[in-house]
Amino acid sequence: MSSTGYRTFDTTLEKTNGVLKRIEETYGWPKERRNQSYNGLRAVLHALRDRLTVEETAQLSAQLPMLIRGIYFEGWDPTKVPMKMHRNDFLERIDANFPHEVPGGAERLFGVVIEALRRFISEGEWQDIRANLPKDLVTTLP
Repeated sequence: MSSTGYRTFDTTLEKTNGVLKRIEETYGWPKERRNQSYNGLRAVLHALRDRLTVEETAQLSAQLPMLIRGIYFEGWDPTKVPMKMHRNDFLERIDANFPHEVPGGAERLFGVVIEALRRFISEGEWQDIRANLPKDLVTTLP
């Protein structure tokens, strides 16, 4: 672990690296594919953020590690949400922002990223998120 000299920054780097590592381990990617795991995390976070209401977006963000929260909010325009997306629209949005081919496509990527983030998300917040997602997508989630 690198040391920034600031405990808060070191902690968020450690947590973010843990999420990326979990994504990489699930797919069996070597560490050299760190950009791919980051791109997957970012694509899923942005699709999720744009599907949720402003209130839910804020509630979820409060539970994310600081660095991941920054990725989550990058480029966000709260005047354009929530975007109504059905399952295919949601998955196409992830696909459009993830320039790599992975087994199981965007649906599996969504599940892998969510599973990597779940340790930070309370059960109550997770149920709120599920209630805001397309019903046919929720059935595929952990």
